[in-house]
Amino acid sequence: MTNNIPSESGKKRVVIVGGGFGGLKLAGKLDPKYFQVVLLDKNNYHQFQPLLYQVAITGLEESSIAYPFRKNFQKKQVHFRMGELLRLVPEENKIETSIGDITYDYLVLACGCDTNFFGNDKLRDTTLTLKSVSDAIFLRNHILQSFEDATITNDPGKLEKLLTFVIVGGGATGVELAGALADMKNNALPKDYPELDFSNMQIHLIDASPRLLAAMSEDASSYVAETLKKRGIIIHQDVSVSSYEDDIITVNNGTVLHSKNVLWVAGIKGNTLNGLKPENYGRGNRIIVDEYCRLNGYENIFAIGDNAIMSTPDYPNGHPQMAQGAIQMADLVRKNLEKIITGQQPDRFRYKDKGSLATIGRNAAVADLGKFEFCGRFAWWLWLWVHIFTILGVKNKILVMIDWAWNYVTYDISLRILIRPKKQ
Repeated sequence: MTNNIPSESGKKRVVIVGGGFGGLKLAGKLDPKYFQVVLLDKNNYHQFQPLLYQVAITGLEESSIAYPFRKNFQKKQVHFRMGELLRLVPEENKIETSIGDITYDYLVLACGCDTNFFGNDKLRDTTLTLKSVSDAIFLRNHILQSFEDATITNDPGKLEKLLTFVIVGGGATGVELAGALADMKNNALPKDYPELDFSNMQIHLIDASPRLLAAMSEDASSYVAETLKKRGIIIHQDVSVSSYEDDIITVNNGTVLHSKNVLWVAGIKGNTLNGLKPENYGRGNRIIVDEYCRLNGYENIFAIGDNAIMSTPDYPNGHPQMAQGAIQMADLVRKNLEKIITGQQPDRFRYKDKGSLATIGRNAAVADLGKFEFCGRFAWWLWLWVHIFTILGVKNKILVMIDWAWNYVTYDISLRILIRPKKQ
């Protein structure tokens, strides 16, 4: 079955798989004079991943961080199709998808990554992950249900499990989740559940590396660890999770915790795509590309963003898997595609590190901006404004700003409701 996308005479068809930061940027910037652009994504919306945790801890509505592709492309000549990539057929210049085959002149893989369980796939079925809006809503429901269940149990052992939260992963998402849960514990939850003693609520943060936020400066790591400890977070560093079964989580240093709330945000890995060869994958199961973001052995297939790995003298293990890298790769591919069809020499990729930000909760954040490193309230305000400006849609920017302002003034997060899908 072939998907019904009419060809346009004189234009090369560029098929982009994935509507994350890189795919969205590329689709919106390709010149319609030269290209017919087709964007394929399994969802009909772009999700602002850096704020998924805010949905999970009831700080924002899911619609505030999601924006429909079709609305975004209303004034642009982009064909959007909702479906999943099943297989690449490079020899026929086509992809097989859940909605039929789609042919291409150029293919750009911007598929993103999946949660990395580091070989312990049993944890996939027992822990809670945070890679999508659906994950965030499920996690929000799970967290709120734990408190509801805690109000009606008379079993001290079960109460301990319900009020113990274990976050695995000391990257940005891990520390942001830990800080947000601490804010909930200290502010909103005691008012919602006066019958519970929140001095019994424990928040554990487990990280396999010797310091939190290992990708940032040592000063940032030290500040984050000190601030989280002051807010009651119990930190386990340089250790890894061995197993989690029957509400018991075991750490490789012998520590045993009892919890019904284990949140796994320990890392990411690339998705394996049917149709590519094993030699196309490198470190972290990411697709190996050259300095033009082109797959080895393919002249018309490119990969950008988290699912691509490009080794350079400055970044021998690939570039940081962050939004800025995906956007910069998208800019390069856009320019090079136009140069290729106009007979010019394409450019090599040069990554520009614009810095990193991470928040740890109210009035606390860290910023590494080149030579400038700072922590505390100013970094927190900078984090707020950067995220507001990068969210898609004017309405979403305003809604997020209102929610955060209300939370700051009232110490009250906005959305503490359980929403479950209807069972047919």
